Amino acid sequence: MDKFIAEKSFWDIFPEAELGIMTVRGLDNSMEDGPARQEIIDMLAEANREAEKFIDKPVLSQCSVVSVWRDAFQKFKKKKGNRASIEALLNRIQKGKEVGPINPLVDIYNAMSLKYGLPCGGEDADTIKGDMRLTITEGGDSFLALGDTENDPTLPSELCYIDDEGAVCRCWNWRDGVRTMLTEDSKNVFLIFESVDPSRHDDLTQATDELEALVLKYLGGTVAMKTIITKDNTSADSAI
Repeated sequence: MDKFIAEKSFWDIFPEAELGIMTVRGLDNSMEDGPARQEIIDMLAEANREAEKFIDKPVLSQCSVVSVWRDAFQKFKKKKGNRASIEALLNRIQKGKEVGPINPLVDIYNAMSLKYGLPCGGEDADTIKGDMRLTITEGGDSFLALGDTENDPTLPSELCYIDDEGAVCRCWNWRDGVRTMLTEDSKNVFLIFESVDPSRHDDLTQATDELEALVLKYLGGTVAMKTIITKDNTSADSAI
C-alpha cells in the first residue's frame, strides 16, 4: 500500500464525513491461547453488552447510529439489502447472536466498533496494490467476497475502496474481500473508523486513539501513520 486517498467523488456526496485512519507496521497477530488472548475475547464480549445502549428504538433502522448510515447508503449505487457494517453488528446484538472472536486484530476492531457505534475495519496493507482509494467507481472492479467462490464486480456508481487490482471493500463498508483480509499472518495493516455524523467528531477521535492503544498493547508493532481524513485533509502516505 502506497497511499490512502479519499477522492473528490466521495467528498461531493459526503462533505462532512470523517475517517480516522492509521497504518501499523510489524505487529504480531498470531497470538496463541493464553491470558492476553482471553483479555481480548473478554473485551469483545463486554463490547457486545455495551453496544445494547445504541439499540434505543424497537426498529433498528430508526436507532440514531444506524439511521445516519441508512441515509448515507441511499446516496450511491448498491445492491438491495446492503447495509453498513455497524448495522450488521448491531443486528446480531439485537437478535441475541453475539459477535464472536475471529482473530486478535479483528476482535479488537470489532470491539471498538461496538463500543463506539461506528463502522471500523482493517486490511492487510501488504496485499493492497498501489494506492487505496475511496471513490465512486465506474464499475467492473474485480472482487471476491469473504465466503464467496466467484468474482462479483463492483457496480457503476458504487462507493468502494479500490486499489490497482480491484475492489478492497464493497459498498463503502458493507463487505470485505478475500484478497486483502486480515489474517493471523498479517504484519503491516491499515485500520479505519468512519463517521458521517459531524456531531460525533469527538467519538471518532477517541475511538481512533483507543484502537491505536489496544493494538500496540496486545499486538505490538509501530504506528507508521495516523490521521483524521476530512475534505481539507484528503490523503495520507501509508509510510509502510
